[in-house]
Amino acid sequence: VQLQASGGGLAQAGGCLRLSCAASGRTFSNHIVGWFRQAPGKERDFVAAIIWSDGRTNYADSVKGRFTISRDNAENTVYLQMNSLKPEDTAVYYCAAGITVITVQNPKYFHSWGQGTLVTVSS
Repeated sequence: VQLQASGGGLAQAGGCLRLSCAASGRTFSNHIVGWFRQAPGKERDFVAAIIWSDGRTNYADSVKGRFTISRDNAENTVYLQMNSLKPEDTAVYYCAAGITVITVQNPKYFHSWGQGTLVTVSS
């Protein structure tokens, strides 16, 4: 499955952005779709994930209550709604898809990756 991430940009602290991850080539039907982020000089960190088949979600503690991951079956797209943004949310955000995902927090279980979209939050 090929992934196309979009929606990044510049926001002020306390603001919001919505990222999109669209699939092509095949559907997400049996996948887990996740969002990861990587700040300059840091490792790629887990943000959120959703099981496409039943909609169950998982979030990193740092974004719980502020970010919401959701899916649109008809559009074959996963969204990441980011509210109450903080400067420490600044990073390149990547969406990823995997089938046999043992631990959603570990990027090695995700076999398809989007190109990344930059989110910058100013204070």
